[in-house]
Amino acid sequence: MLRRVLWLPVRDRQLKFLNQRFLATEAHHETSLIRNMALVAHIDSGKTTLTESILHKSAYLAAPGSVDTGSTTTDFLPAERERGITIQSASIPVKWDKWTFNLIDTPGHADFGMEVESASRVVDGAVVLIDSVEGVEAQTKGVWRQLDRYGVPTRLMFLNKLDRPGASFRSSLVSLLTHRLHPNPVALVLPVASFRTEDYMRAEPGIQGLVDLVKWEIWKWTEDGHSTIQSLPRTVEELETSGILPANHPMIPHLVAARATLLENLSMYSDELMEHLLALPPGPSSYLDVEMSAIIPHLRKATLSNDILPVLCGSAMKSIGTELVMNYVGELLASPMDVRLDAESANGPLRLLAWKVSWDKRKGWMTFVRVYSGTLKRQSSVFNVTSGQKEKISKVLLLYAAEAQEVESLPYGSVGVILGLKFTRTGDTLVDARHSSNSSQTSLRGVVPPPAVMSASVIPKSHSDLDPVQEALHALSRTDPSVRVDMQEGQLLVHGLGALHLEIVEGRLRDEWNVNFELGSRRVSYRESMGPGLSSNINNWTTEVAGKPVTIKILMTMEPLADDEQGDPVWDGNLVLGPSGKPLLSPDAFRDQLDPMANIARGLSSSLSNSPHTSLPLSHIKIHVTEYNLPRDIPTSILAGASSSILRTRIQEAGMGPVLEPFIKLKISLHEDTMGKVVKDLTENGGEVLDLASDTPAMDGDEVVAYSTDGLYIPPEELSPSSAASTSYKFSNDVPRLKRTIHAVAPLSRMLDYSTRLRALSGGHGLFDMLNAGFRQVSEARRLEILREIGRA
Repeated sequence: MLRRVLWLPVRDRQLKFLNQRFLATEAHHETSLIRNMALVAHIDSGKTTLTESILHKSAYLAAPGSVDTGSTTTDFLPAERERGITIQSASIPVKWDKWTFNLIDTPGHADFGMEVESASRVVDGAVVLIDSVEGVEAQTKGVWRQLDRYGVPTRLMFLNKLDRPGASFRSSLVSLLTHRLHPNPVALVLPVASFRTEDYMRAEPGIQGLVDLVKWEIWKWTEDGHSTIQSLPRTVEELETSGILPANHPMIPHLVAARATLLENLSMYSDELMEHLLALPPGPSSYLDVEMSAIIPHLRKATLSNDILPVLCGSAMKSIGTELVMNYVGELLASPMDVRLDAESANGPLRLLAWKVSWDKRKGWMTFVRVYSGTLKRQSSVFNVTSGQKEKISKVLLLYAAEAQEVESLPYGSVGVILGLKFTRTGDTLVDARHSSNSSQTSLRGVVPPPAVMSASVIPKSHSDLDPVQEALHALSRTDPSVRVDMQEGQLLVHGLGALHLEIVEGRLRDEWNVNFELGSRRVSYRESMGPGLSSNINNWTTEVAGKPVTIKILMTMEPLADDEQGDPVWDGNLVLGPSGKPLLSPDAFRDQLDPMANIARGLSSSLSNSPHTSLPLSHIKIHVTEYNLPRDIPTSILAGASSSILRTRIQEAGMGPVLEPFIKLKISLHEDTMGKVVKDLTENGGEVLDLASDTPAMDGDEVVAYSTDGLYIPPEELSPSSAASTSYKFSNDVPRLKRTIHAVAPLSRMLDYSTRLRALSGGHGLFDMLNAGFRQVSEARRLEILREIGRA
């Protein structure tokens, strides 16, 4: 019987690896073996802990750091270590077996959703983590939608924290179906809570091993983190008598069924595997003889085509399951070769996407890029297709969280950092400056920042501090495009994604840019929609060019957005159509900034950013530019002023429109005896209770139907013993205080201090998650309150 023992590397081997680790993504590595991947999840699901475990197992670290002690590699900002949360995404190359992982650890908090947006744009695969006690949570669905939006083709689920009391492999798997993340989650492993049968009887929480259903082997971990692997017998009789598991172990009856269901499910997407299974002799042991080499190609193909969702599990804190995650990331997730476009190749012209821009006091502006074609070399010149500017690259780096290593080049498919770019912003496309005149050089799809929902005034301490504060805000908005800065009636305002986001912005301005200012009180960012009046058909705008009068004509229609129409996030919830009837790009997304439509878009964007009635940004308006007339020899830039003036006049004539307020979705967990007080507080503050069940998908607002479990292997609850115990304990007569969950929506403005309110109402036992629910029209009474708040009543 084959028995392999995987011991952690000894100290001298670790030092040897540490000296070699900076070669992880040098140019000689094959593109087909690169995996650009992100770890995404709801907050506190264990992303950073899993990252530390991966770095440890790959011999990058001698010992894993801890979020609790602030010693992790990827959470290196002072605010991250102080709060124990991830604030910005961090990239790190990892070498594992024959593969190279460009691993990106992302934040889980909704206030830092821009970091997940930018990471989702450049990865080819993602590991989505779920807390096995909680199942699918609000932000789990949020990041899943972000992956969908950017077309991330391959994903793995990792059911984490199975060592916690109340953790359930079955419930977590079922929650994927309940919340409609994927119709076909396929368990590749089964957890072994304990190798002692009596622990199952006592409902002891924990996880000591994993059964790999694909390779048909069992992993066992000791308390000090050492692991052993043992092949499982190929017949049912030997499986019951081998002694690998005790004869009466509750897992034994389920192992054959789990593997059979896995193979049968997979064969539905592969005729070759189907024929292989049909040719097997009859009997329950026949599926146990199928080798891993006959399964992996079909498993990879089904994963690449999104026919199945591979599911793994373990405990990142105890490094249980980490090696299997890395093995299956390498085997199943897409490489750059799997998702390349026709024009992309290693030998093609250089093409990069800047997916993140960062500022470092010593290094200056750092631009994170992914190479989509060709090879990037240091000291080369690039042309910014988005802005039309030429820039010089000084250095090319591989970034290991806070550490950097200079390299000569970045090959096709790689992720790295370049220094020296002064004007490039997140989402810009860069090409070889020698081929910048090529008409085929179009912009890659950029990164769309989420809309701001909260703002605060920034007050410089003295007049001499005004310019440094404005420069710092401009620099910060370049590093974080979800931060928006504008001036309203002489007041400097900074807009962000939430209260925590603005706190971090304040801290970064003080710590990184050393500017002197005070931050005013927080307020939510309201919007105004189109007024009820009829606007005239003004289409002309007259100005003077070189002392001569010039009349510009731009034909456009303007109407409120219909209920069945979806606003464009690029246009802050408005829908702007060009002459072809297709959505118009944002001004900065045009390849040619002298394009007439780019200048028209710039003018429309300017008018929509500031209402003539309330100074609020305008939203939920549909604008269709049908035609324009520009006299000969007149620069196209004049169209920006024309479109801005025409649209602003029409908005003014339509009158003040409805005011829109940002709402949030709430999931509140609390004891039943305090539920009445919490519901009363919600309704008094403009909230609406959607559901009082224990766990439903109602947080999305719309009623949904769960995916079916037909044809899937759903393990019994007794394989997660502490979960079965907690379930029976929950309904025991000895428990006077039941846990309940409230799903609700509420105006963000009334929830700014909700953490303090809920703590007082629930006696300190209440917990809540919040998720952006978009903008909603307010009542007339509330509209007057808002107008008084912003000084417009």
